[in-house]
Amino acid sequence: MSENLSGIKVAILSTDGFEQAELIEPKKALEKAGATVHVIAPKAGSVQGFRHVEKGESVKVDKTFDQVRPEEYDGVVLPGGVVNGDALRMVEPARAFVKVINDKHKPIAVICHGSWLLVSTGIVKGRTVTSWPSLQDDIRNAGGKWVDKEVAHDGNLISSRKPDDIPAFNRTMIEALAHAHAHH
Repeated sequence: MSENLSGIKVAILSTDGFEQAELIEPKKALEKAGATVHVIAPKAGSVQGFRHVEKGESVKVDKTFDQVRPEEYDGVVLPGGVVNGDALRMVEPARAFVKVINDKHKPIAVICHGSWLLVSTGIVKGRTVTSWPSLQDDIRNAGGKWVDKEVAHDGNLISSRKPDDIPAFNRTMIEALAHAHAHH
């Protein structure tokens, strides 16, 4: 974990209802590695985290979608949480954001219910991904190959199933960002 991400900007896309650990832990790991991390949401203020069904911490929103251009970021993290995952897939700027990141082959790291956004943008087609098990039908129906493992890494797409997978998720995500950045 000696990867140095200084000079790298990562966007975490979220709205209310995210799974707390899946936003806070990757954010901490990225910042510790030297990256600049922005929590980007549909509206300013803060977004409400959950620990399963209990309300958790709220997290400050750094920027709203209308204040950013995806081109400015080196990668994106999509935390889970069923409410967040389901709401964000309907947010047009969030869909546009991940499309641009994907078109530029920059890393997209997604965990749990975060994959719904990738299903809605068509990004999972032909890709191997994992997710919270209840999303496997959606992923298969969208043309993706679903696997049940701690972390799936297919091209620029890194995915994990649940909070227990976070250490492996963070490690893989940080390696991918460092690698992608070294090649630009």
